[in-house]
Amino acid sequence: MIPTRLLAAAGALAAALLAGCAATTPAGEAAYAPAFDDAAWRAHVERLASDEFEGRAPGTPGEEKTLAYLEQQFRAAGLEPGAGGSFRQAVPLVELTTRPDPTMEVRGKSGALSLRYAEDYVSWTRRPVPESRVADAEFVFAGYGIVAPEYGWNDYAGLDVKGKIVLALVNDPGYATGDTALFTGRAMTYYGRWTYKFEEAVRQGAAGLLVIHETGPAGYPWDVPRNGAARPQLDLELPDYETKRLALEGWITEAATRRILALAGEDFDQLKGAALARGSASQALGVTATTGVRNIVRHGKSYNVVGVLPGRERPDEHFLYSAHWDHLGRILTIGGATATDTVFNGAIDNATGTAALIELARAFGATQPRPERSLMFVAFTAEESGLLGSKFFGENLPVPAAQIAGGVNMDALYVLGETRDLTVIGYGNSELDAVLRDAAAKRGMVLIPESTPEAGYYYRSDHFNLAKQGVPMLYAKSGVDSPKHGPEHGKRWLENYIANVYHKPNDEYDPAWDTAGILKELAIYFDVGLTVANGGAWPQWREGSEFRAIREKTRAAR
Repeated sequence: MIPTRLLAAAGALAAALLAGCAATTPAGEAAYAPAFDDAAWRAHVERLASDEFEGRAPGTPGEEKTLAYLEQQFRAAGLEPGAGGSFRQAVPLVELTTRPDPTMEVRGKSGALSLRYAEDYVSWTRRPVPESRVADAEFVFAGYGIVAPEYGWNDYAGLDVKGKIVLALVNDPGYATGDTALFTGRAMTYYGRWTYKFEEAVRQGAAGLLVIHETGPAGYPWDVPRNGAARPQLDLELPDYETKRLALEGWITEAATRRILALAGEDFDQLKGAALARGSASQALGVTATTGVRNIVRHGKSYNVVGVLPGRERPDEHFLYSAHWDHLGRILTIGGATATDTVFNGAIDNATGTAALIELARAFGATQPRPERSLMFVAFTAEESGLLGSKFFGENLPVPAAQIAGGVNMDALYVLGETRDLTVIGYGNSELDAVLRDAAAKRGMVLIPESTPEAGYYYRSDHFNLAKQGVPMLYAKSGVDSPKHGPEHGKRWLENYIANVYHKPNDEYDPAWDTAGILKELAIYFDVGLTVANGGAWPQWREGSEFRAIREKTRAAR
């Protein structure tokens, strides 16, 4: 916790700086970003990442402290409540602690086998019920489990999966071939994400779906889904969960899949190869499974924090900034021993982005004349539990999606100093890239695409749930090419962060951080929002984007 006098001094310094340096231009002329203040931004990060906030986990005293702090800062910035007369949007949640059967019993005409939980498969249900089971449910192989009209692709065409368990390959067909004419080649689309495959299986009426794990196309080893399934999981509370959640979800190893297919007289490699042709490999297998899970169910709620700065000309049109406020809370034991540091402070992830959200709100609040369109600022809950706060927000928007021109999401800003490059996750997705490029160029920076588009990082942060509603969203981070130290310096910093800091108790605020790059990022993001807010254009997704049709539909309806 930092001294109150330091917070007061930082706040006063920020207010004075913004009053003197905020963008002030004649009506109709473009404004420039104010000079963002290092001390003010640091004060927010240090406070939010202090032990006082207990790791900012939803449903804890740390959440209430975080919410109160965000409300205070939003009010001080001049924002109005953006969630039905309140700054807080309630997000109903359910926590499920799963106890699976130790085995899955599989039977076919040529024999039977018993698959072992954790070794051969993992399973759960997101239905908030004491027990969920499948009995003698037939396996169906559905290729990649994708229905994508814009690519002329339907793995479920002519396939009846009602009450059955779908087996689906991970990633999408473009990854397997690298052919950019097939989906987007090695760059993953949302159809390649395992979460999408569960959603599509629900729409098709399946009882369950198991994603076939392969390390290459998944992007991580079997330990990741195995360990993830063992932890209590948060999900949104849904009154109609039986129509929106599968009775059984999970992953299955390639080796176990081969054994199941052998019972059906099929070969995994042949089916996988055939799955690259639209729907030709999809088929019922004549093999059944029986298994189930038991749940310990707890109900509760958390909150998104939403503030709005009304536009002076078109207040019903919006540009959106977002960041998630939550982190992992605290832990009492590590590896069976009492932990010396029990708080996951989440300084980089994501006190940095939350502080950026506050300072952008303060900068826009001091801008004269006020932008023509409204600015919306959203701090999401439960990102660490599967983007749940942003999912609820996207499905319960305070304004129609057609009235949101675009947005910027900020998650885990890099404190490695200035860089020449700005990495754009999902580069080339929308026309907002051009606005970002111009804003970056004014500060001597160039845009570069992410180095591993096949990993699907665009679908792993909160902006994605706005994109699913058709809203063009930017997600960028500082690159690694330091003008002082060269690109190797940035690479080493990033490698160390991932290996030794990310999601660990030592993700703590450090006064030695070099924040020059972050302050430049804030100025760039300010310019992007101001350009769109003062313009009349409605940025669109590029041709071939899985979100373009949604945008066209919502805009046409408006």
